[in-house]
Amino acid sequence: MSPLHPRTIAVVGQGYVGLPLAMRAVEVGYHVVGYELDEARAKRLASAESYVDDVADDVLAGALASGRYTPSSDPSALEGFDVAVITVPTPLTDGNPDLSHIDDAARTLAGYLRQGATVVLESTTYPGTTEELVAPILEASGLSSGNDFFLGYSPERIDPGNPEWNLVNTPKIVSGVNEASLTAVQSFYDSLVDRTVPVASPREAELTKLLENTFRHVNVALVNELAMFASDLGIDIWAAIGAASTKPFGFMPFTPGPGVGGHCLPIDPSYLSWRVRRRLGLPFRFVELANDINDHMPDYVVRRLVLALNRRRLALNGARILLLGLAYKPNTSDARESPALVVADRLLAFGAEVRAADPHVSEDVDARIVRVEAIAEELAAADAVVLLTDHDSFDLNAVVSSSRYVLDTRHRLAGAAVEYL
Repeated sequence: MSPLHPRTIAVVGQGYVGLPLAMRAVEVGYHVVGYELDEARAKRLASAESYVDDVADDVLAGALASGRYTPSSDPSALEGFDVAVITVPTPLTDGNPDLSHIDDAARTLAGYLRQGATVVLESTTYPGTTEELVAPILEASGLSSGNDFFLGYSPERIDPGNPEWNLVNTPKIVSGVNEASLTAVQSFYDSLVDRTVPVASPREAELTKLLENTFRHVNVALVNELAMFASDLGIDIWAAIGAASTKPFGFMPFTPGPGVGGHCLPIDPSYLSWRVRRRLGLPFRFVELANDINDHMPDYVVRRLVLALNRRRLALNGARILLLGLAYKPNTSDARESPALVVADRLLAFGAEVRAADPHVSEDVDARIVRVEAIAEELAAADAVVLLTDHDSFDLNAVVSSSRYVLDTRHRLAGAAVEYL
């Protein structure tokens, strides 16, 4: 049986992965159902109100006006899909992978699965999930994966806020549970992106995603630990990184920071570590060490602040600290797993008065944090300013000229009152 040419696409989950995918599918001519379990979110989408940085309101409005995009929290809207893509969250719960959202999505799709349809999992997960979890749930419909319907895995590679690499021009890894499934999955993504990269099975595709983020996670941990040692040794780690980067081979620069955030780095390597320990009974020591280092970088930021305040005969208890940036990365509103929130929590626990400026993060991420703008008066009134997220909208010259002391965790500032992480 040859795969059907897809006409109706169901994207399960309308977050930072699913919504851009849905918009792209509308753009190339598909009819798209954006299934979003959160009814309030679905209503916002229906009102052309985007909550995803990479999808502007006017793009969403255009998709709605085309008549080919239907956001819905009603599962019956999934009926008749030709291709369904699962783009739901896969968080850690008590340190263990939580695949409940994938499980729920697969069970919902199973009720509407029909012969010749294609189902693709995009959510980041451990190797084996597509074949061991998703396939049996879908096959409870009475249809056989690879024969009656096509099944595969294609890891998301979205980098929110990246102006250069996006869904269309980032190569897309594709896989299927058999050759027919691979053909169906690749054919679908070939219509959306510039280049697809097929691999032999969903397990290789699942591992590819975890390898990409584990590689980065481990190297970030390496340079973070080096930064702590270099500071104690009186060495400028940033100068050393810049010098090392002049080598045209055998070196890839990574930079230190206050910790890692977002969905990927704090979570994905732990999926791989959990799978190795659970399946093989062995520790993944690189990942566990990297987790330990990166998880404790916010504590190091606070320790550096304590030392800086002590030099001025000030205590952290009662000090007024202004944090610049709450998002985990610049120029986005994404505060998931942000190290800035951990820094704030640690400072509050020590009795500091914590204020924060972030023009992108509008949600109330912590009611104990006083939200302000990074104006001269706020900068001057702070006992210490900490640059945690280097949004382009911050006036860095004003930060330097108005602040009494700045701890710069991103190496963006210069001045007598500035210290680097």
